[in-house]
Amino acid sequence: MTAAKTAQLTAIQQSGWGQPFRLFQPQNLAFWVYAAGVGAGALAVLRYFGPGADFYRPALTGGVLLFGLYLLPWLLLLRRQNRYTAQPGGLLAAAFCWGGVAATFWIALPANSALLEIWAKAGGTQFAADWGAGLAAPINEEIGKALGLVLLIGLAPRLVRGAYDGFVIGAFIGLGFQVFEDVLYVYNGAAQSFGVDQIGSSLQIFVVRGATGIVSHALFSAIFCAGLMWVLSRVPGERDVPRGLFTMLAAMVFHFAWDDMGAIGLLPVVVLPFLIAAVELCALFYVMRHAARQERVWIRDLLAPEAETGVVDPALLSAVSGLRRERKAFRKLVRNRRRARHLVEAAGDLARELALAGGHETVRVAYARAELLRLRGA
Repeated sequence: MTAAKTAQLTAIQQSGWGQPFRLFQPQNLAFWVYAAGVGAGALAVLRYFGPGADFYRPALTGGVLLFGLYLLPWLLLLRRQNRYTAQPGGLLAAAFCWGGVAATFWIALPANSALLEIWAKAGGTQFAADWGAGLAAPINEEIGKALGLVLLIGLAPRLVRGAYDGFVIGAFIGLGFQVFEDVLYVYNGAAQSFGVDQIGSSLQIFVVRGATGIVSHALFSAIFCAGLMWVLSRVPGERDVPRGLFTMLAAMVFHFAWDDMGAIGLLPVVVLPFLIAAVELCALFYVMRHAARQERVWIRDLLAPEAETGVVDPALLSAVSGLRRERKAFRKLVRNRRRARHLVEAAGDLARELALAGGHETVRVAYARAELLRLRGA
């Protein structure tokens, strides 16, 4: 066996890419905790929305439809980020469900209410009004969302291994939380206006929450869960507890700053949101780049035998395993954006089929290889 083939098999084994995900595991305690959380969250949804569902139906319907459409570009964006040793759709759906139902209604809603009462008693009503949200939500919500990641580690230990797994799964958990919380805001807005102009209120909340959603829960959870996986990582050489703890703290600070922006008051209210958003996005890209380092190594190792035989040339290997800089350089080399994208996607498809086959030759691997060679004109 060649060194390249050995590296390929090691990459498949360490990454867990190609392993199936099965949610229903009655012998696994993590499944029952997950089921209890989602079930209790679903009951809380019915209790919360049920009494006023008929009267506030226009607002609820508008909120579900608007934020359902809002969800689509997010899913396309996160699908692009799930580009290396990609997680299966079932696992990501389970993450989204935990964030939307369990973390929002089972954990965050009662926990935030209780902690806000504590802050009101400890510091007074004005202190709670100014600082309560930022001193409650980052603790309850980030821990509640991250609990979903811990449960998914228990349900899929071979799939959830490193920091980039935490980054992608955390983004889906946060997205679920974000969408369900936005619908909750629509409902509460209609209730506060006693059902007057429910459609107009829904549209207003959709515009405001949609615009700020870029630097909201999906971002916080992606950063926090990447940090958690640096602490818990089972990838050889990746565990970094100080970096992980600092990353988790940074996510909570971002959450605090966003929730208590008005109380901070260091800069004009028009300037501060843009400054906070810029800092958060820079931190997001920094975490994403460093979390994906091991994933990029795995992709290179997985395609190493194909590179030795000339199926994947060095420039394409750099593009499919690299960052935006490498993909941009590859597009310049090919001089055709569309063809470059198809080549990168075809190389990724070949890597996925090799992982699914465990490094063995199958009909699907041969077909993916033939398609790549056809696109290359070889």
